[in-house]
Amino acid sequence: MNKESYMSIEEVISLPTIESISISENGEYTAYVKKTTDWKDNEFRYHTWIYESKTKKHYPITTDKSESMTPKWSPQNDYLAFTANVGEKKNCKKQIFLRTSDEFNGIQITNSAEGINNFKWSPDGKGIYYTALEPESEEIKKRKETYEDFKYVDKDYKNNCLYYIELSRVLYKDIQLDDFLKKDDNKEEVVDNSTKLTNPEDFNVIGFDISPDGNRVALVCTPTSEMKYYMDTTVSLLSISSKKINRLNIEGYFYSNIAFSPGGNKIAYSKTPLGREAYRKKVTENQLLEIYDIEKEEVLLRLKELDRSIMVSKWTNCGILAYWQDKSNVVIGLISEAGTINTLYQDDICFFHDVSISSKGDNIAYIKAGKNSYFEAYVNDTKITNESKIYESKKLSCKELITWKTNGGLEIEGILSKPVDFNPEKKYPLLVSTHGGPAWAAFPIHNLDELFPIEQFIEKGFIVLEPNYRGSSGYGNEFLTSNYKNLGIGDYEDVISGVDNLIEKGFVNKDKVGVMGWSYGGYISAFCSTYSNRFKAISVCGGISNWVTNYANTDMPSFIIQYLGNNPWDNPDIYSKASPITYIKSACTPTLIQHGENDNRVPVPNAFELYRGLQDRNVESELVIINGLGHCAEKPGVSRIIMEQNLEWFSKYILD
Repeated sequence: MNKESYMSIEEVISLPTIESISISENGEYTAYVKKTTDWKDNEFRYHTWIYESKTKKHYPITTDKSESMTPKWSPQNDYLAFTANVGEKKNCKKQIFLRTSDEFNGIQITNSAEGINNFKWSPDGKGIYYTALEPESEEIKKRKETYEDFKYVDKDYKNNCLYYIELSRVLYKDIQLDDFLKKDDNKEEVVDNSTKLTNPEDFNVIGFDISPDGNRVALVCTPTSEMKYYMDTTVSLLSISSKKINRLNIEGYFYSNIAFSPGGNKIAYSKTPLGREAYRKKVTENQLLEIYDIEKEEVLLRLKELDRSIMVSKWTNCGILAYWQDKSNVVIGLISEAGTINTLYQDDICFFHDVSISSKGDNIAYIKAGKNSYFEAYVNDTKITNESKIYESKKLSCKELITWKTNGGLEIEGILSKPVDFNPEKKYPLLVSTHGGPAWAAFPIHNLDELFPIEQFIEKGFIVLEPNYRGSSGYGNEFLTSNYKNLGIGDYEDVISGVDNLIEKGFVNKDKVGVMGWSYGGYISAFCSTYSNRFKAISVCGGISNWVTNYANTDMPSFIIQYLGNNPWDNPDIYSKASPITYIKSACTPTLIQHGENDNRVPVPNAFELYRGLQDRNVESELVIINGLGHCAEKPGVSRIIMEQNLEWFSKYILD
């Protein structure tokens, strides 16, 4: 087949993605979620599919506007639970449904006022535990009726509670998912028969697991649901019979993943030992896997050997299923109680997106992408989907790993994307794409980036560098913490040294270099815009321009203290040094600024401050505020306009 063109922006956004996966205990059935694009309604659609191992057949349980997500098989393989949105578009809430037979696409079993966050089957399969925000209090309802709607900052919040619903109380109702698409004022409303197990005034539940005997629940909690407390985590045990909660004497910052051992006397979890203090004291910020003995009340294992962040998935009879990033790979493996690591299905370069395993460890399903490929679903190492078949008729950029050293001697790794007919004797225009995070990374996987059109840039004649700058995850603790109190300056050195490395190789035009990024990557781009004159065009998407402005407006001020060491009132110099706006008088590069109107993580004043500063300096700049957008693009039309504007901006200012 003659491959004449690269994928268009619309084709990239339309590419189906496998989002989550669940395998039944007996391995006969696998459920996975496929994300597709509905251009007519400007929506991404999520549908659960079932794969039968014996017949090799695939079939969806929902279609069109009737969506379904997060499938999970019951321990006895007889039911599939999943979530679906119920209600009108602006007020829809995620509820749990059961597929009990081929006759029903899904019977609704919850009717939570605020919607479901996460759920797990009870070990006996007789019920489901789930977390959901507490309903609005009567006091708040009365206040709204009396006055206009208002909010007390840091006081008016709702916490996630743990609930349990017994299937015997709901299965008699044959009310299907499709019924909720019909606008019928007389239709019967599902009665919620759930039992609340935790008090919302005590804490906010962010993660949990149930002991194999069903007698206890391990809870990962924060003081409130406010994001500023996301690092103030604790672990507690809830007794189902007595309803008593016992907080465990373990210190650190815990992640939401936690798992009981098959015997029920131990728990495994991921945590950073010192939480907020980790960066400041230059000890590990990687998530360490720990095993805690509940009866002895002591830590039995603290796995340090990997020097990588480990996330616990499930504790099976064969060991603890976990995944971790190793440079530009994401790896899965089984870890024994003694700390022995058995890596599973590892290629030279791969990226595992989700994984599901049976309790015995004899059946496993996962979503994986290899180098220069895309995400597919696998069952016991056999690929069962082929969503990337569109690649067969298209040209694809060639992605390769490269390394270079900064002037300070720090080794940086990056992903270089080149055209299929790359000519090392030619001088190419170069675009640098900086990832968000900073604790994240770029990977040699196609179409991971939902905001910058890499394939179209390649087709236009660019080559693209994605640096894993200092602070990126997967490169060990020393590298991860090397940006402490060095934001901006250190990032710029990593970026510009990568640019110089490619210029020295002879195939980059030094006068045609641009940089772009989103979130923290947008911050690096903003820093390059004001701090440097090395670039011909820049794009700042959802980026920070002033750390003081961001500290005062963001929903995660503790994140900033983690990296800058203190608040701006007690340490103004470091905030000034790290802020792009400090260097606004030296700005000279045409800069495109794109920002979401409703971005709580990096609030929109950052965009206006940078734009106003550039305008006052008579620097060519354009500000685009995307109405309704938060910190991430959730609609295909938003992804398309961001991509098209970036393609147009760099084509205009670099390719003339």
